[in-house]
Amino acid sequence: MASTLASAPTGSSGPARVLDLDTSSPSDLVAAVRDGLPFTALEAIATQLELPAAEIGVLLGIPLRTFARRRKTHQLTPPESDRLYRLARTFAQASEVLGSPVKARLWLQTANRALGGEVPLQLLDTDIGARQVEDVLLRLSYGVYS
Repeated sequence: MASTLASAPTGSSGPARVLDLDTSSPSDLVAAVRDGLPFTALEAIATQLELPAAEIGVLLGIPLRTFARRRKTHQLTPPESDRLYRLARTFAQASEVLGSPVKARLWLQTANRALGGEVPLQLLDTDIGARQVEDVLLRLSYGVYS
């Protein structure tokens, strides 16, 4: 994960902005994920993606009862935080490559031929799926349409 963090945009244009976190360095992000991100970070990306927070919870593999507990405690666990960061990193990359959060949101929620007809957002539940989505975005940024 460290190499991914180092290569991901941070600060005002990257995952920290998407999650509405007051951090700007990769080491601060690592510490925040290890400590467990605040529930407000999940709500922030839900707003960015225009999806209900509970749906983001499902995408992150958080059962509904656990989701309700996290909302009450205002804290995610480190594994949940890692998955949330992966989603934010991919959304930030899509926003940068496609030129706007609106285009990124639409792209992430639409079946994609380069991903075998899968919806990119649905692939972000695993690291392998996230890497496939990020690879397609990287190809798009270099003008390689697949």
